[in-house]
Amino acid sequence: MKAKYVFPSDYMADPAANVFDGKLYIYPSHDYDSGECFDDDGGHFQMKDYHVLCIDGDPMEQDAKDCGKQFGIEDIPWVEKQLWDNDCVEKDGKYYLIYSAKDYTGVFHLGVAVADKPEGPFVPEADPIRGSYSIDPCVFKDDDGEIYVYFGGIWGGQLQWYKDNKMLKAEHLPEGKEDPLPSRVARMTGDVKQFAEAPRAVVIVDETGKPLPADDPHRFFEASWMHKYNGKYYFSYSTGDTHLLCYAVGDNPYGPFTYQGVILEPVVGWTTHHSIVEYKGKWYLFHHDCVPSNDTTWLRSLKVAELEYDAEGHIKTVK
Repeated sequence: MKAKYVFPSDYMADPAANVFDGKLYIYPSHDYDSGECFDDDGGHFQMKDYHVLCIDGDPMEQDAKDCGKQFGIEDIPWVEKQLWDNDCVEKDGKYYLIYSAKDYTGVFHLGVAVADKPEGPFVPEADPIRGSYSIDPCVFKDDDGEIYVYFGGIWGGQLQWYKDNKMLKAEHLPEGKEDPLPSRVARMTGDVKQFAEAPRAVVIVDETGKPLPADDPHRFFEASWMHKYNGKYYFSYSTGDTHLLCYAVGDNPYGPFTYQGVILEPVVGWTTHHSIVEYKGKWYLFHHDCVPSNDTTWLRSLKVAELEYDAEGHIKTVK
C-alpha cells in the first residue's frame, strides 16, 4: 500500500477528501514559509488562503488539479491569521466549507463559506459560528441527511482552554491516568451555518468501556475524521506527539467509540492529518508528510494510499 503524491507542485496539508458529482474534491490547508519560528503552538503555520483540488479519475494514477484560490484572510472580517484545516459538505445543491482560523484576540473559531459548486468560488460568512472554538473541523453528512461537525485540537488547537464549552481562567492539560481532552461534535442547523446544539465530547473507550487515559499513546490529539463502513461509524484521529493515525468504532455519530487500532504509522514530519473516502468502489487514505521538504514541518505535501478492511471490518495498517 505505497503512498502517492496528490499535488506535487505545491505544499498543501490537512486533506479533506470528498466525492461530489462523481469526482474527488480535496479541501486542504495551504502551507508556505512565513519565516515564523517553530513553536509547540503552531506559530510557524501561518496559512493565509484556501484552494480546492480535484481528481477526475484514479487517484493512484492521476495528480490533482488546482481549482484555484477560494478566499484569503483579507476576505474574512473576523479573522486575523492562520487559516488552518477545513472540510466541505453538500446540502440541497449548495456547498458549505467549514474552516478554522484565529480572530483578533488570538482565539480559534470555526467559520463557514458557501458556494454553488464543489470547486467554488466559496464566499465566507462575515462572522464565525456562534459558540465555536478550537480547530480541525470534519463535516459529516449521515444517511438521514443530518450534518455534524467534529472538531478540536490540543496545544496550538486550544482545547485545553475549555471545559463544558466554556473558556477556563487557566488552561488544563490532563496527565497520567486522567481522562484525556476529547474531540467535540455538534449537529448543524438546517442552513449549515450554526450549531444546532451545544458541542458534545467524543469519548474513545477501550474494550471494557473505560476511556483511554491521557498517557495512552493512542488517545485523541487532533484531526478528527468520520466515515461509515458497513453501517458502523468510524471515528479516526491523530495522536499528535505520538505521531499515529488511529481509529475507533461506534453505533451512532456521538459515540462512545471503541478503540480499534492504528491506521497509519508515523511519517516524516511532526504532524499527521488525514481523511478517508470511498471512490468508485475503493477506499483511500489521504494524508500529508514532510517529503520532499526535508522534514520542514511547515512545508507538507499531500499523499494518498489505498485503504483495506479485513473480513471483520478492521482497517489494515498502512506502513
